[in-house]
Amino acid sequence: MQTKKVIDHIVNWLKDYATKANSKGFVVGVSGGIDSAVVSVLVAKTGLPVLVLEMPIRQKADQVDRAQGHIDFLKANFPNVEGFRVDLTPTFESFEKTTEGYKDDSPSKNLAEANTRSRLRMVTLYYYGQINGFLVTGTGNKVEDFGVGFFTKYGDGGVDISPIADLYKTQIYEIAKELGVLESIQKAKPTDGLWEVERTDEDQIGATYPELEWAMEQQKVGKTEADFEGREKEVMSIYLRFNRATQHKMNPIPVCEIPEELKLD
Repeated sequence: MQTKKVIDHIVNWLKDYATKANSKGFVVGVSGGIDSAVVSVLVAKTGLPVLVLEMPIRQKADQVDRAQGHIDFLKANFPNVEGFRVDLTPTFESFEKTTEGYKDDSPSKNLAEANTRSRLRMVTLYYYGQINGFLVTGTGNKVEDFGVGFFTKYGDGGVDISPIADLYKTQIYEIAKELGVLESIQKAKPTDGLWEVERTDEDQIGATYPELEWAMEQQKVGKTEADFEGREKEVMSIYLRFNRATQHKMNPIPVCEIPEELKLD
C-alpha cells in the first residue's frame, strides 16, 4: 500500500466532503483503539475544527489511559483539535435501573446492554455534532463494516461519514505507524470495550483480523468452506456465519413497497 498517498487521499476526501456538506468540522469518539486513533488524526490533518470525545462507561483503566493519552497527543500536535471526557457511566446506570426487572434472565440481556453502551455514545456524538455543526465521523474498517458486521446497528454504525471503511485492519496499522500514533495504542489488542469483563475482538469472533481479511478475499472469488481444510476451513466458516447473520446491518432498511393501484381510491 502507498501509505502516504492513501493518507493524503483520505484527508483531501474529508476536506472536500465537509465543504460540499457545508460542515464546519468533525466530531470523533476515541476509545483508545487503533481505528479511532487513526481516524481522529486524519480529520485533524484537514485543518478544520475537530472535537474528540472520550465516552467511558465503566471502562477498563488501560482503555481510559490510552484514550486520554491520544487526546493529549492530538492537542499537542494539532491546534484545531478540542477534546474532553463525557462520562456516560451515570447515564448507562440510570438506564439499567429503568429497565431492571424486565426479562433479567434473558440470554440476550448482556448483549442488549453492551449495544446500549454503543448507542448512548452515538447519541452523545450527534448531540455535540449538531451543536457545533460537525460531521459524526465513523471509525469502522472494511472487514468490520462489510465483512463480519462487527459493529452495533445505530451505535458505532450510526455515523455521517466513514473515512477508513475501505481499508482492512492490517492496512490501518500501517497508517497508524506512518501517523505516529502512540505505541501503546498500536500494540493494544483490538476490543470493542462494551463488556464488563475483558473481551477482545478475537475472543468474540473466534478469528484474527488477518484471518478474516483472508476469508473476505476468498468470498470475493466465490470460495466457501468446502474449498478448504483445517484452520482455513474453520476461519471461512466463522467468517461466512457472521457475514450471513449481519446482512441486516450492511444493507439498506427494507421498505415495504405498496403497489400503486392500492394507493388509489
